Amino acid sequence: MTLLEVKNLSVGIRRGRHCYTAVNNIGFTINAGEIVALVGESGCGKTLTALSIMRLLPPAAEIIGGEILLGTRDLLTTDEKTLCEVRGKDITMIFQEPRQSLNPLMRIGAQISEVLELHGTEKKTAEETVVEILHKLRFPQPQTIVKAWPHQLSGGMCQRVMIAIAAIGRPRLIIADEPASALDSENSNGILALLEQVNREFGTAVLFISHDLSLAQRLSSRTLVMYAGSIIEEGPSENIFTMPMHPYTAALSGAIPRRESRGKPLTVISGKAPSVEDTFSGCPFAPRCPKQQEQCTSAFPMTNAGTDRNVRCFFPGAEND
Repeated sequence: MTLLEVKNLSVGIRRGRHCYTAVNNIGFTINAGEIVALVGESGCGKTLTALSIMRLLPPAAEIIGGEILLGTRDLLTTDEKTLCEVRGKDITMIFQEPRQSLNPLMRIGAQISEVLELHGTEKKTAEETVVEILHKLRFPQPQTIVKAWPHQLSGGMCQRVMIAIAAIGRPRLIIADEPASALDSENSNGILALLEQVNREFGTAVLFISHDLSLAQRLSSRTLVMYAGSIIEEGPSENIFTMPMHPYTAALSGAIPRRESRGKPLTVISGKAPSVEDTFSGCPFAPRCPKQQEQCTSAFPMTNAGTDRNVRCFFPGAEND
């Protein structure tokens, strides 16, 4: 069953008198209980997409078209009072840097219980629920953690706390924006395991945003590949990473260090990612694509490449020929 549907979403960034399109007419769905990855280089529009769903865009950004449907409710036309009820209860978001998200002047337990209290739970019940969920999520010494201040915890533990804050209201969807990018390998694995546990035990869907394809491949069942504000490929994660159809996806996959490719050079994508101020009449990846032909600079197709598989390329699978 479809939980969230993004339809023809476009987001603009204002710089002076100009509004540049940073997210360009994208669409995707997330089903109930599903883990979907959104991957791509930094600056491609992943975080703007997430912030649009939450209606938390910075002042310089604005939604210039589209719909974001949570069930039958369009979040883009929902009033702020209703949005406050949706956030934390139906949809929550985990940000990249937990120390910037946690309040340094509040104990951890109070910050977790605040989510429940804002949605009508009595203070005592909320505090008891905090300890219960920390036990359930296998936090070490929950009674000590609830009394701790953020500065007393490691970065990895702070991010685990952010997941507890996101999960305590049993939301239908958690958006995790680069939740492991600032952590070492061991802590990254712990964060992925915790998200998997929340998904498995609470039935919470997850939109996992990352530039690390290896993490996305391990966690998600379906992947969306984003480039220059457009989703250029989507499909089952196993197929996306083992049989990429778009040259950009193939290049990203080739840049992942793998045991079986030890001793072989990693793929290097020539050129640089486009700026939000750059405009295209065709495929935005064409200037960097080794397979580009004349039509690539004038049109940007959408090709159905099989069941649950779409790619925006004239030559899908060309990298594997």
